[in-house]
Amino acid sequence: METQIVNATEYLNVTLALLSESKTNPRRTFEEVSLKELASSIRTQGVLSPLLVRPLTENGFEIIAGARRYRAAQMAEVPTVPVRIVHLSDAAALEAQLVENLVRSEIHPMEEAQGFRALLDLEDPKYSIEQIAAKVGKSPVFVASRLKLSDLVPAAVDAFYADEIGVGHALLLAKLPADQQEAALSACFKEVYNGGSKPARILLPVRNLQFWIDSNILLVLKDAPFNKRDAPLVPTAGSCADCPKRTGHNKLLFGDDLGRQGDRCTDPNCYAAKVSAHVAQTIAAKPELVQISSAYGAQREGSTVLPRNKYTAIRDDKPKSKDDAKRPEFKVCKFTTEAIITEGGDVGSIHKVCANPSCPVHHPKQPTSRNDEKWKAEQDKQRKEQAIASATGLRVLAAVPVRLLKRDLLFILEKLVSIMDENRVEMLARQHGIRQKRDDGGIGKTLTAFVRRADEGTLSRLMVEASILLASLRGNPATILKEAATAYKVDTEAIAAKVKQEFAVKDKAKKAAQPEAKVAKKAA
Repeated sequence: METQIVNATEYLNVTLALLSESKTNPRRTFEEVSLKELASSIRTQGVLSPLLVRPLTENGFEIIAGARRYRAAQMAEVPTVPVRIVHLSDAAALEAQLVENLVRSEIHPMEEAQGFRALLDLEDPKYSIEQIAAKVGKSPVFVASRLKLSDLVPAAVDAFYADEIGVGHALLLAKLPADQQEAALSACFKEVYNGGSKPARILLPVRNLQFWIDSNILLVLKDAPFNKRDAPLVPTAGSCADCPKRTGHNKLLFGDDLGRQGDRCTDPNCYAAKVSAHVAQTIAAKPELVQISSAYGAQREGSTVLPRNKYTAIRDDKPKSKDDAKRPEFKVCKFTTEAIITEGGDVGSIHKVCANPSCPVHHPKQPTSRNDEKWKAEQDKQRKEQAIASATGLRVLAAVPVRLLKRDLLFILEKLVSIMDENRVEMLARQHGIRQKRDDGGIGKTLTAFVRRADEGTLSRLMVEASILLASLRGNPATILKEAATAYKVDTEAIAAKVKQEFAVKDKAKKAAQPEAKVAKKAA
């Protein structure tokens, strides 16, 4: 006998045919094994907890809470189930569904997010994040994070439901613009070859994804060369101050990051467009600006931008020693002028440079007496001493034991490399077996690519090596190396003796080869 719809709130047993699942129920996934276990329990003990339902305008009831019990009852083929009938508005029903699912068996975070979103989108009554948090007994930060999951692109949603990524990965991905999420999703994994025809895909820890995002997507706005409040700079983008893609725009989501990193842009494409517009605007206003490149390697053919070896950048800071004061980059000449970086790192920033090749201060002439034997001998001696010192330095660096955590290593290392001169960049690259590729952007680009693929131990070593090389700019390189060697208990004297011995063997072999070459030449 069919149970008729009643007007009063009460408990009844109703047939399954009178029940229908709610379209607004946030729960969308039901584990098959768990349902079968519940169905087995229902066959022996029945449904112990009534389903929460509300009357429909037609004959029947809508399930507010209890869809899992309803499905298990269908599997168990029981004739009726107990229900509690309540009269709820759409908003109240949705709220009840969300709360009911949160206090029962764990709901998937995506379903939780969709439930929160449905509440937030209601026209009447209107909910705020704080009100939803109070209703479900969670913090506003938790609700805001779950709401952000509804911004995941389909590929990320599918990976999340398939348990290919965890909730930590999903939350980081959801904070990014849609056009950046798929690239970041790929960064969640690494491929490992185990002898099979195809590589195995391994999920990396959340911290690895955060590190990749920090290195490849997020940009510190305080370092931007353009005016962040200049809305007309790129009209379609508007002002950074009003941009929702700025981390500071949503303090509930990025509160912890704001304290450590400051306000950051999550849209590198928009950032790049503003940098380009700023460069064009600046050059139009000051056509006399010299355009320079901070990148390493060969320039594009026909480029009007000056490469690194065609100018000397004048440093703004004061020299810290008398030796520093003698260096060209601390001196100002009559040819000093303003320049704007249009290629490489720090594009859009203004610097003082000397680009005059005849400047006696920054481009001193080389000695003209190149045929002078004494001068040549002195040059050979200096080159040999420098080669021995460099080889000894590299051996000392290689002997330094490095064990650091991989956190901000990549960020720090890229900053260190960006302020190193070309000789030290080459020295650092050679230390790790990297040779210059002239057709692929030069040694700087090759080193950067190597760094981004490096493991934690290699990054740690690179950072220490780069720090020592940079420190040698401000003082005696031999002293810096000695201090590093003392700190890490490296025997520099033994290394230096071995290097000198190797060079002596090479010199002896070279001298022995010279008479043989002369004899062969005469015989010919």
